[in-house]
Amino acid sequence: MTLRHFKIFVAVCDNMNMTAAAEALFMSQSAVSQAIAELEKHYGIRLFERLTRKLYLTQAGEKLLSYARHMIRMNTDIEKDMKALHNSGSISLGTSVTVGSSVLPQLVSAFKRLKPKVLIRVFEGNTKQIENRILHDQTDIAIVEGDIFSPDIVNMPFMDDELVLICGVRHRFSAIPVIEPQELKKEDFISRENGSGTRKTFEDVMSANDLSWNEVWTCNNADTIKMAVAEGLGISVISKRAVASEVKSGILLAKEIKGLRFDRKFKMVFHKNKYLTEAMKNFITLCAKINI
Repeated sequence: MTLRHFKIFVAVCDNMNMTAAAEALFMSQSAVSQAIAELEKHYGIRLFERLTRKLYLTQAGEKLLSYARHMIRMNTDIEKDMKALHNSGSISLGTSVTVGSSVLPQLVSAFKRLKPKVLIRVFEGNTKQIENRILHDQTDIAIVEGDIFSPDIVNMPFMDDELVLICGVRHRFSAIPVIEPQELKKEDFISRENGSGTRKTFEDVMSANDLSWNEVWTCNNADTIKMAVAEGLGISVISKRAVASEVKSGILLAKEIKGLRFDRKFKMVFHKNKYLTEAMKNFITLCAKINI
C-alpha cells in the first residue's frame, strides 16, 4: 500500500462520502472507490459499512485511520526535515594533523560565513586513520597531507606544501646558513608517527638520497615536536606552514638543506561512491577557490 492510498482513505473518513472526498482531492469518484477497494482487498477486511447510501467506519477502519493519520503526519515531517537539511545540512570533515593546525580552521571559518546553518564536525588524525574513516563512511570529506592508495577513494590535489628542517636557537645548526645533507646523520630527530603523511614524505626523500637518521622521539602532533625542538632535544622536518609563527617570532629556526627539498601536495579525498549533498559540494567548491 502506498501513501496515496492512505491519503484517499483519510479524505473519505473526513468526509464520510466518496464524492466529497473525490472533490477535495481533485480526483474522480471511481478512482477514490478503487483505492478504498484496494485497501480492503489488501488487508482482507472491510473498512466501511455501506448502509442506505451512507458510509460508516468499521472497527478495523477506525484502527487503520489512526495509523494512516500518523503515517501522513510522519511523511509531512520527513518532507520538512529533508528540505531543511537540503538548505542547511551537516558535513563530517576529516583532517590530518598538519592540515588541521594550519589550513582547515580558515577553510571552515570562510565556509561558515557563507553557509552559517551547515553543521560542521571535524575529526583530526593521521592520514591512515582518515583513510579508514572514509572507507567506513565515518567521514564525508577530508583534507590530508599523506598519500592514500585505496582505489575506492577519490584524490583531488588541493594545495602545495613544503617541509622544512627546524632547529632550536641554541642548536649548532643555528649558525650554519645551509646544512650539508651528511650532517643530518649526526643529529637526533623528533618525528611524526607511522601513518603520518609528514613522516612518509620525510622518509621518502631521505631514503631516495641514501640518508639515515636517528629517531629519538615519536610524536602524533606538531605542537609537541615544536616544543621539543625549541628545547634543544633534537631537530625535525615539518610543514613550513605549521612553524610559520614560531620561525617569525624567533623561537625556531628553519634551515635550508643543500640539494634537498621536501615538497608535497595536500589532497582533498572522499569515497568514490559517496553521495555529495549540496553542502558538501559547496565546501569542495570553496576549497577550490580559496587561497590560503
